[in-house]
Amino acid sequence: MTKKIIIAIDGFSSTGKSTMAKKLANQLGFIYVDTGAMYRAVTLYAMQHNLVAKEYTNTEDLIASLPQIRLTFTLNEQLGFAEMYLNGVNVENEIRTLEVSSFVSTVAAIPQVRQKLVEEQRAMGKEKGIVMDGRDIGTVVFPEAELKLFLTASAKVRAERRFKELTDKGDNVSFELVLENIEQRDHIDSTREDSPLKKAEDAIEIDNSDLSREEQFSLILDIVSKN
Repeated sequence: MTKKIIIAIDGFSSTGKSTMAKKLANQLGFIYVDTGAMYRAVTLYAMQHNLVAKEYTNTEDLIASLPQIRLTFTLNEQLGFAEMYLNGVNVENEIRTLEVSSFVSTVAAIPQVRQKLVEEQRAMGKEKGIVMDGRDIGTVVFPEAELKLFLTASAKVRAERRFKELTDKGDNVSFELVLENIEQRDHIDSTREDSPLKKAEDAIEIDNSDLSREEQFSLILDIVSKN
């Protein structure tokens, strides 16, 4: 593909957006931006500084801390993709834990957090030739994107995928807790006042509940080729 466009991939948590977006970007020779990693990194910062916990969220102090939060992606040539750095420290593994997942939707719902990250995301897409995934890419960050995809799947299927991913890494978690986290994030993401998760009117919806990664990738490549 020689034409540089913006491909926005939105959808519910654990629908495989990041994996698919990363593979698609590699196939097309585009830049991949994992916006979820950015929100996770801010959440990790909040956790490290005791600004978020089960009982409370110190929104005021977190907002005041935003100028001190520096997020960068640095290519890991051995792995073949860019990893998330928080204030110069590689936090790629730390941001993928269930504990971070349990707070990320709460942190992402804070308007000032979204404003900061949306500005950074828009700057990354100025030259086009980019694949970006998240919750509001096609509706808020790049409403003018040439191609918008919206991924969905049943909560049970998504929880099964996430549970396998965590246990394969050696995390000791229960399926019930993973499912509860998925459903909680769905609710927060879909009902927040600022940039709620929703399908853009011109997005192509793909329910991958019964699709393998290979089947979904083939389907998306076919959609891209027709754009």
